[in-house]
Amino acid sequence: MTRPPILTVRNLNVRFPIRAAFGRKVGEIAAVDDVTFDLGDGEILGLVGESGCGKSTLGKTVMGIQQPDSGDIVFEGNNVAGQSPKQARAQRSRLQYAYQDPGASLDPRWRIGRSLEEPLIIHTDLGGKARKEKVSEVLASVGLPKSHLDLFPHEISGGQQRRVGLARILMLNPRVVILDEPTAGLDVSVQATVLNLFRDLREKFDLTYMFISHDLSVVQMMCHRVAVMYLGRIVEIGRTEDIFNNPQHPYTQSLLAAIPRINGPRVTENFWLKGEPPDASRLPQGCRFQSRCPHVQPLCLAEDPPLRSHGAHAAACHFAGEVSPPRTKESAQ
Repeated sequence: MTRPPILTVRNLNVRFPIRAAFGRKVGEIAAVDDVTFDLGDGEILGLVGESGCGKSTLGKTVMGIQQPDSGDIVFEGNNVAGQSPKQARAQRSRLQYAYQDPGASLDPRWRIGRSLEEPLIIHTDLGGKARKEKVSEVLASVGLPKSHLDLFPHEISGGQQRRVGLARILMLNPRVVILDEPTAGLDVSVQATVLNLFRDLREKFDLTYMFISHDLSVVQMMCHRVAVMYLGRIVEIGRTEDIFNNPQHPYTQSLLAAIPRINGPRVTENFWLKGEPPDASRLPQGCRFQSRCPHVQPLCLAEDPPLRSHGAHAAACHFAGEVSPPRTKESAQ
């Protein structure tokens, strides 16, 4: 990260209540648990982990869609955590969210041109002619012809819907875009086209991305740094090459071992994720990964490890850096 952070998150917590009959609260789930990280200006930060680990909740909380219970979200020098809708509107044009299902974020009753014009109607004072010129300009920047303006969302493909969603976001010249599973449901060839588009738009519009994905191969190719989440917490964070070449947390090692490969070396063959994660409403004392960790020690059962720096990156493991993932014959060559 060469430029100063454009977004800083400190000790962020989001808790969802568990309610019994008649709305009585009987517990809670820490969907985001004491999360801290920086997002550098112009950076692409990947956010990975199993389903239900809190990735999307974290992204929506940063965006302001979900309200935090505590913690700070500092965007361009302003603490935006817990702002009212009126206060958040001024920031929203600079901080945008790309939903996993782009078709669901487009009104099926509106033509594409109307959907693209809506942000300009709400957030700017541009006249009708200027709005239409802006819409045509941005639509061209995502590689779609002007003829698409007269179509409805159901008349275009999933890849084209994703491009329209990006165009709608770019109407307001944002600085940070949170991409939630941006290649989900797309054919491999379409994925490559969309990823190249993300790169081109980042350069053209000076964007910063928070890239939420299950696809570790895509994350490795796209991101400058990677944050790994497990049960609401970041358990490892660092430069992409460090995470993929020298993972320090057993959970990260297991995720990397699960990447499908036709050929080529793996950092580790050890896949330890047997069974399901523990109940998020009744987390064990100590390390929350203890039930699935092959290196568990008495200290792990007693104390919850903090996220600590280990060389080039940080990991939340008592024995990070001491237990290296065994390499395959191919990776040792």
